[in-house]
Amino acid sequence: MIFADDIDGALQAAVALVNSAEGHAPLDTPADLDDFWTRYGYTGRHDGNADEVASVRGIRAQLRTLLLADRDDAVPQVNNILRRHQALPQLVRHGDTDWHLHAIDDDAPLADRIMVETAMAMIEVVRADETSRLAVCADDSCNALVVDLSRNRSRRYCSTACTNRNAVAAYRARQATGGNALQKGHR
Repeated sequence: MIFADDIDGALQAAVALVNSAEGHAPLDTPADLDDFWTRYGYTGRHDGNADEVASVRGIRAQLRTLLLADRDDAVPQVNNILRRHQALPQLVRHGDTDWHLHAIDDDAPLADRIMVETAMAMIEVVRADETSRLAVCADDSCNALVVDLSRNRSRRYCSTACTNRNAVAAYRARQATGGNALQKGHR
C-alpha cells in the first residue's frame, strides 16, 4: 500500500471526476452524481439536484490542474484550497470506515468537500514525493488522467479501452514489421 485507503479513494474519485469531462462515466444528471457519490463512498450532505451537479462539474478543471501539478506547484494550490475552505482536519469514523481525516464539515457542499479531500490527499502525495503517480493517459488520442497506485508503477492508461487499443496497435505494428522482414528473406 502506497497511501492509506482514504487517500487512495480521494485520488481515485478526483481522477474519475476529472475524467468525466473527457467522456468517461459522464456526470450530466443528478442520477450520475448519485452513482459517483455512492461509488466513491462519500458521506454527509448530498443535495442530489442539478445545481449540485453543476457545482461538482465546475471544479473539474481546477482538480485537473492540481492533480497534474509537480510538487512545487501543487503546494500553493493545496494551501489555497485549504485556506479558502477554512479546513480544520479532524479524525472521524463512520460506517465500516475506521479512523480517517475529514477537514471540512459534512454539511458543506459536495463540491467543496471534494476539493478539500483532494487537497488533503495531495498533501500525502507531495510529502511522499509521488506526484509522478498522477499523469495523462499514455494513449495519444486520450486526454484523461491516470492515478497509478500499483506497486510497480505500471499503470499507463486510464481505462481498459485505452490499454486494449494500444496493445492491438502494438501487435499490428509488430506483425507489420515481422511480415516485412519475412518478405525480404530474413528470419
